[in-house]
Amino acid sequence: MNISTRFAVAIHILTLIDSNKEGKSTSEWIAVSVNTNPVVIRRITGMLHKAGLVEVRPGVAGAKLTRSPAEITLLQIYRAVNAVEADSLFSVHEHPNPSCPVGQNIAGVIIPVFSLAQQAMENVLQGVTLDQIVNQIPVS
Repeated sequence: MNISTRFAVAIHILTLIDSNKEGKSTSEWIAVSVNTNPVVIRRITGMLHKAGLVEVRPGVAGAKLTRSPAEITLLQIYRAVNAVEADSLFSVHEHPNPSCPVGQNIAGVIIPVFSLAQQAMENVLQGVTLDQIVNQIPVS
């Protein structure tokens, strides 16, 4: 299972909103850049709003960041859009042969390793801010 594309789209949305400080960041405008349906953008923006990362108001077009990009980490975005549940980045097959010594024990051996790997990835995401992403986008 891959990490949901909602994560990459959410980063894209927030980067666009930050780059469009003077304009209105509507779901239709964002959807053109992401190349998706505005409904998808509204759904993800709603998740970002619920997490406190963007301000949106019913009946008013546009979204704004609730804080500076330097204060928003990729881990916050990752968690906001439920990219992966805790300790579930890696899946273990559900029905190994219980008569096999490997089948009996494989999950207990690899699940802790998978958990450590997910934690390592989340530590990296915690160390990267939206500002770092924004500053790597070439300005035209």
